[in-house]
Amino acid sequence: MQATASPILRDIVLIGGGHSHAVALRMWAMKPVPGARLTLICTDTETPYSGMLPGFIAGHYSCEDIHIDVRRLAEFAGARYYRDEVIGIDRAERRVICRERPPVAYDLLSINIGSTPRLARVVGANAHAVPVKPIRQFGERWRALLERVRQHAGGTTVAVVGAGAGGVEMALAMHYRLRREIRARGRDPDRLAVHLFSASADILPTHNRAVRRAFEGVLAERGIAVHRDAEVVEVAPGLLRTRRGETVAADEIVWVTQAGGAAWLADTGLALDEAGFIRVTDSLRTETDPRIFAAGDCAAMVGHPLEKAGVFAVRMGPVLAENLRRALLDHPLKTYNPQRRWLALISTGDRHAIASRGALFARGDWVWRWKDRIDRRFMARFDDLPAMNETPARATPAGEAIPLEVTERTQAISALAMRCGGCGAKVGASVLSRALARVTPIQRDDVLIGLADPDDAAVLRVPPGKAVAQTVDFFRAFIDDPWLFGRIAANHALGDVFAMGAEAQSATAIATVPPGLEAKVEDTLFQMMSGAVAVLNEAGCALVGGHTGEGRELALGFAVNGLIDENLAGLMTKAGLRPGDALILTKPIGTGTLFAAHARLAAKGRWIDAALESMQVSNRAAAACLIAHGARACTDLTGFGLLGHLVEMTRPSGVDAELELDALPLLDGARETAAAGILSSLQPANTRLRRALRNQEAALSHPVYPLLFDPQTAGGLLAGVPADQVESCLAELRRLGYVHAAAIGRVLAQGESLAPILLLP
Repeated sequence: MQATASPILRDIVLIGGGHSHAVALRMWAMKPVPGARLTLICTDTETPYSGMLPGFIAGHYSCEDIHIDVRRLAEFAGARYYRDEVIGIDRAERRVICRERPPVAYDLLSINIGSTPRLARVVGANAHAVPVKPIRQFGERWRALLERVRQHAGGTTVAVVGAGAGGVEMALAMHYRLRREIRARGRDPDRLAVHLFSASADILPTHNRAVRRAFEGVLAERGIAVHRDAEVVEVAPGLLRTRRGETVAADEIVWVTQAGGAAWLADTGLALDEAGFIRVTDSLRTETDPRIFAAGDCAAMVGHPLEKAGVFAVRMGPVLAENLRRALLDHPLKTYNPQRRWLALISTGDRHAIASRGALFARGDWVWRWKDRIDRRFMARFDDLPAMNETPARATPAGEAIPLEVTERTQAISALAMRCGGCGAKVGASVLSRALARVTPIQRDDVLIGLADPDDAAVLRVPPGKAVAQTVDFFRAFIDDPWLFGRIAANHALGDVFAMGAEAQSATAIATVPPGLEAKVEDTLFQMMSGAVAVLNEAGCALVGGHTGEGRELALGFAVNGLIDENLAGLMTKAGLRPGDALILTKPIGTGTLFAAHARLAAKGRWIDAALESMQVSNRAAAACLIAHGARACTDLTGFGLLGHLVEMTRPSGVDAELELDALPLLDGARETAAAGILSSLQPANTRLRRALRNQEAALSHPVYPLLFDPQTAGGLLAGVPADQVESCLAELRRLGYVHAAAIGRVLAQGESLAPILLLP
């Protein structure tokens, strides 16, 4: 996470990770506006480049080759990345409505979400066709289709509906790939039949006659049947029916036509065209709302009807980035002038392509190589990002400052001024009260005075027969998503209570929030506490108070009270290991190395997604499962790493232990980032515990060895379970959702060696 020295004055929110936004993010990284905060909301961390999709289908590119890692790109641009689905916009309140998280406030908004298949307009298409749009979801559908064809022993018929450039390319790419797959399995590739359906008399209607003739020849040569004037009006299982009454049997039906705007756009009040796309002016600003821009396929330029082609989305990117900047600075907007003629390089499935530009036409293997170079050069702009310490200086030209309304100017001056320390660094009472009024902690009967009361301390009742377990945790944000950070911080703090077998009762919060306009501070605080309170509520833990102050970086911690039987029944401690116990770890390790790599732009976004998912998994159910299977010793993995916490258990228990390195569950990517030497800043302190290891020399070369010292955030539970309970315990843990739970070693009687931990490579 990147700290900012500028107080936040304005929020720009980008919805969608399409080509225009990818280009705009990279340009913003080169020249940000101080005081402006960028947020990207996207359903998928990896967004596909449409120009390379046919090559992927044909087998010329890997899945990774054709995807832009938008989480990594957002980190490079200094933007917050929120992985969620947008379902609406509240224009009156200037908020983006998301499916999972609280609404996200904006001052300027940009939409780049592509198009959505309108299969509902054709009877049966929704149920029985595979749409290519949105492209981001097609990869999974294509893999499923490919597997069905691989497993189908008889002949296979594939129908492609739509004969524009996308449909023709798709038909040829699928034909090429499926024949190879069928042949590789020893079957006759001639038993594959491909049909292409065109609603008009021509294929490729927006291209010149020479291009159409060339593709007609290629399709005929490949034996692909072309159906003209054949608008598909009904799809049934294994069957298509056209408006003229023709029926064609098909095992697989791929839909490459009739895309429109996302359904939720209809409720925004924005002006849309007949296909549901957002009407924009030549500045890419919406016709309806000067605070909202749109680009790419989801935009319809007034007076300039454009084909839905990636070339336009890419070329809109620089204009969009510049106009978002100019809109912030209250400067005149730049005009986007779309090309009247553009170069289209359309592949024929094999490594051959046809070039089309106006009346010009060319074809050959060299055209495919040309297209390949162009596409790879485009993708390299997002793969080869400068290291963070090489990022261009983030400055804005002299005299360019975000204009503010008079009512906000005083706040801005205050935010920019030197901040006071002590009580002067507290967040204002009105900001705090407004933010907390929007979250709803659970109510408990044993909370006598809590968050809703005006007092300076909470008052709790300890139920009869119970004792109190107390713990505290606090750390700064390592991601730019305050809602998600709040969830993880709460989960992390609760871990100590659950590790002892206690029930969480109450929590008090301590938070720091970067300075800015009151509305920005309030929103950040609300987002963070909303995420935290959701996790606390799930745990049955009441938020009863806390303290919030200003700081350079976002940070959050909790003091948590737990309740446990006063006779200590069901208590798990670090001193409870017994020889013969199996060591069980409930969650994979690797958060330290992964987020160190993320800060250096060296981690794949999907690795970070998986790590964040793991960090949100509560240890509550795991603790109950361990107790039910006889566990007496347990701890949660946090900053000391696996080895540090195991040593904390063996010493007071008076035992030794052995670890099987091959058995350790790892987060995706942790092995790779550790092998690259990218380690947490806390790692050197943790490695001092290597003196506790036996057989260290033999294990040094093991790829998992560095991860013994990797500090964890919201890690899993490490517990000792009686050997006869291991299999049933692991089965139950996995049933509860701890899919990576594993037995990683066993507890030994204490020997004479000063090194208590034996490593088994």
